[in-house]
Amino acid sequence: MSVQTEGTDTAGEPAVRKARVPAPPRGDSRTAGDPSRRRAAAPYLLLLPALLATVVLLGWPLVKNGMLSFQNLNPRQLIQHLTEWNGVDNYQEVLSGGDFWRVVERSVFFTAVNVALIMVLGTLVGLLLARLGGKMRLLLMIGLVLAWAMPVIAATTVYQWLFAQRFGVVNWVLDKLGWHSMADHNWLQTQFSTFAVITLLLVWQSIPFVAINLYAATTTIPRELYEAASLDGAGAWKSFTSVTLPFLRPFLYATTFLEVIWIFKAFPQIFAMNEGGPDHLTETLPIYAYVEGVGNQHFGVGAAISFLTILVLLVITSYYLRMVLKQEEDEL
Repeated sequence: MSVQTEGTDTAGEPAVRKARVPAPPRGDSRTAGDPSRRRAAAPYLLLLPALLATVVLLGWPLVKNGMLSFQNLNPRQLIQHLTEWNGVDNYQEVLSGGDFWRVVERSVFFTAVNVALIMVLGTLVGLLLARLGGKMRLLLMIGLVLAWAMPVIAATTVYQWLFAQRFGVVNWVLDKLGWHSMADHNWLQTQFSTFAVITLLLVWQSIPFVAINLYAATTTIPRELYEAASLDGAGAWKSFTSVTLPFLRPFLYATTFLEVIWIFKAFPQIFAMNEGGPDHLTETLPIYAYVEGVGNQHFGVGAAISFLTILVLLVITSYYLRMVLKQEEDEL
């Protein structure tokens, strides 16, 4: 590439000469774009190990379970190493029976009650943390973390001891308070009382997660908003509804979504407490799938129930997400 420049020759006459301007090296445009492409690909590269682990640890077992749900797999097939495909017979057997739909109804109601209690009580404890002084807040948070960190089976065993029929602390306290008929009460004898104990356990285990995260969310609210609300004459309730709640609403939506999943798939607490008893009246869908599949050794049927459990959970969560998105659209 060259441009013309004006100058003078030896005779003093103006002359025009060409000055060469170096052309940009080939590939500069490609080289300039490489860093941006690398930056764009960096998040996907960082996610790749987690995605591979998810595919290996969750995806492949899910595929195997799906294949198993279309097989007739009982002890005879296991011993003889037979693979008997029976199409959708397992699903027809499950869906045509009344037990499955009763368990679905029970599971949905059980999840709704637990999530409502967890969110209400967890929110109250989180707001209490925001109002306490430094020392009391630290003491309460230590107690919450210890409750949250306790292993599930260990916590369930403790609750079994607390509500034991003969030597339980709860029966002893109630007897000392004057309810002498409760001295030898069996808390796991009826459906309602068994669910009450399990609900108490699940709520106790879940409140720390909600409370600590809600307290962390309250620390992001600017203090100036509360000062402006107080200058406008807003009381404690008005400040909560106009300042605190709008900031916490996204957190409450996300936490409720997580709690729905966690409660719906709760297995060790229910099974370790009473194995779904009495008379299978406290079986939820995860317990029902285990009892039918492993307990009764109808592995194909159990696999079909587990797949239907995933579908029911997807329906519940999709309905909740659609409701949340609709509310957010109405607020805009």
